[in-house]
Amino acid sequence: MSNNITLKRDLSLSHVVTMGLAWMSPMIFFTSFGVLHEGSGGMLLAAYMLAFVAIVFTAASYGQMAKAFPVSGSAYTYVTKAMNPFLGFVVGWAVLLDYLFSCIIAVLMFGINLNAQFPSVPSAVWIILLTAVVMAINIIGIKTSANVSKIFVLMQILFIAGFCALLVYKALQGGITAGLDPFAAGKGVSFSSILAGASLVCFSFLGFDSITTMAEETKDPKKTIPRAIMVIVILAGLMYFATAYLIQQMYPSFSFASADSAGFELMQSIGGSVLASVFTFVIIFSILSQGMSSMTTVTRLLFVMGRTSLLPKTFASIHPKFRTPVFNIVLASVISLSALFISLETAIKFVNFGALTAFLFVNLSVIFHYIVREKGRTPKDLIFRLLCPLLGAGFVLYLVTLLDVSSLMLGGGWLVFGLLFYALRRAKSAVPEAPAAEMESAV
Repeated sequence: MSNNITLKRDLSLSHVVTMGLAWMSPMIFFTSFGVLHEGSGGMLLAAYMLAFVAIVFTAASYGQMAKAFPVSGSAYTYVTKAMNPFLGFVVGWAVLLDYLFSCIIAVLMFGINLNAQFPSVPSAVWIILLTAVVMAINIIGIKTSANVSKIFVLMQILFIAGFCALLVYKALQGGITAGLDPFAAGKGVSFSSILAGASLVCFSFLGFDSITTMAEETKDPKKTIPRAIMVIVILAGLMYFATAYLIQQMYPSFSFASADSAGFELMQSIGGSVLASVFTFVIIFSILSQGMSSMTTVTRLLFVMGRTSLLPKTFASIHPKFRTPVFNIVLASVISLSALFISLETAIKFVNFGALTAFLFVNLSVIFHYIVREKGRTPKDLIFRLLCPLLGAGFVLYLVTLLDVSSLMLGGGWLVFGLLFYALRRAKSAVPEAPAAEMESAV
């Protein structure tokens, strides 16, 4: 494998949008329906609207940094270039936690769901099977992964559209229970409860940032990546708004036996066993596409960290035939097998810590790059490159305060391990003083 071989620029706007939506998995609305419904006091639409407004600021910050540095690496690259190489490593190490455990969550959920459908087959069998399939598809090439994901993402969108159409049909047949006012069901629900629900709902939008790791495999990344980020967030928002509004208006007093299975119970209540079966089928394939996209994301971040010598150069190797980071893909696949013994709750805590760390520093990076270094002082700079990132950073800080102690301890332990690793690399003179310099040629 030669380090002179580059990643292949195969991805169009539709490919990149597909990969982002696959990572996000729009069906997360239903898999987390119970928890989000309880957390928002039944005011899901209001919670999603507040979350959307908050997340748009951070999404815009990623778009601004993607224009400035159209290379792979996501938050690691942006913080390294805009703020400080050491701080870039810390943020990169944190976001690595997010991306690695996203792969673990995907295969773990796949095993849980398939085992529920086929109890005679242990979940471990499904976990190993999905890991092998995702590994093979990612090795063959990112375009193959994007094309396969496109099919599964389309399945999710069609299911959500069909579900909404079914609710509209039922509304026309029997009338909307709660009327047309989207906030009528919120009488007696405090704004603090809705805000708490919005903080939970924000995690339904995670994934738009993942496509920034694919910049070097994207055609015209300066334009394509920022556009794709906003398309992903807006599409997801529209799907969430429509679904939340219709459910809220048609079934304002819907109750469920278990928050974990509330989505499935909702399907059975609305469409019986047929809709519930279709729902389960789509969920399984949405998890598969999420696994493929998560694998692509983490292996590209490892590639960039290897290229800048923060990790051994082996991580920066590209297969001469497939032009994919095969070593990283195999390693990430092996790590994904930890789903055989790790709990879903623990994995989610790792993801939350890594994602919020990245979001916070990317917002700050916009200010450091455009306002501090580039000395931007135009009205556009002050609004979009100072005020908006500050609002995004403020909301992310609020989310950090909602993390439980165990999440902070797990994330803090990971950062301590990373700092020890960094010190060891520096002691061996393996890490240059300014690893960002190696990114310059890629830009």
